[in-house]
Amino acid sequence: MKKVLSVLLSAGVIAAALAGCSSQPATNEGGNTETANSGKKWTIATDTVFKPFEYTDESGNFVGIDVDIVAAVAEDQGFDYEIKSLGWDASIAACQAGQADGMIAGASITEERKASGWIFTDGYYDATQCMTVKADSDITGFDGLAGQTVAVKTGTQGASYAESLKDQYGFNITYFEDSPTMYQAVSGGQAAACFEDTPIMASSIKDGGLDLKIVEGTENEGNPYGLAIFDPEKQELVDMFNAGLANIKANGKYDEIIAKYLG
Repeated sequence: MKKVLSVLLSAGVIAAALAGCSSQPATNEGGNTETANSGKKWTIATDTVFKPFEYTDESGNFVGIDVDIVAAVAEDQGFDYEIKSLGWDASIAACQAGQADGMIAGASITEERKASGWIFTDGYYDATQCMTVKADSDITGFDGLAGQTVAVKTGTQGASYAESLKDQYGFNITYFEDSPTMYQAVSGGQAAACFEDTPIMASSIKDGGLDLKIVEGTENEGNPYGLAIFDPEKQELVDMFNAGLANIKANGKYDEIIAKYLG
């Protein structure tokens, strides 16, 4: 979904952000927050404005597909963890600075990212990107974007998708730091369209009552999402995630999680 951000944040700023965020420990079958692993607690950064994969519910709890998958994998593998909601760019920076062990935030697995230092787990969900316009727009395809402004979220696969089409279809791109602001630009007429991960866009339109619609036939091939680390010494987290993911797929827990959020 998103590209690498160079570490521009100081370790002190990242540490302060981490200290101010909520966390969620793994639980065992009895609901006890103590786990079979009494050693390291893994810090996993995320961006909780990416419904239905990670978001904050009305009670202030972190919920979503990614959150539930991490919980299920941790229970299966017996390790302790905490989730920190830092935002997308800050999550990458925190991992690169050693202030977080890994991140799970709908991060698309791409060869480009692997080449730049991302180390991914196995994919846990395949997602495409799509184009979205205002509900009453007469734009029916990329040809309708000529001379128009398109909104994207900085560093995302949606942004990369739009960038790959910009010259061919003759539109301009404006960048936003978060999805809600990007959506508002389209609803308010500041942009003719936006590019976003398809399941995120569909969920946002349905649950948020957005005055937007996905343009049929605009999806790309997409990529799987994966949990990412940036330090080879954290490979243990990748190995445990992969083993746990295989187990929860085999025992049906994974399907339960997907059905819970996507039907």
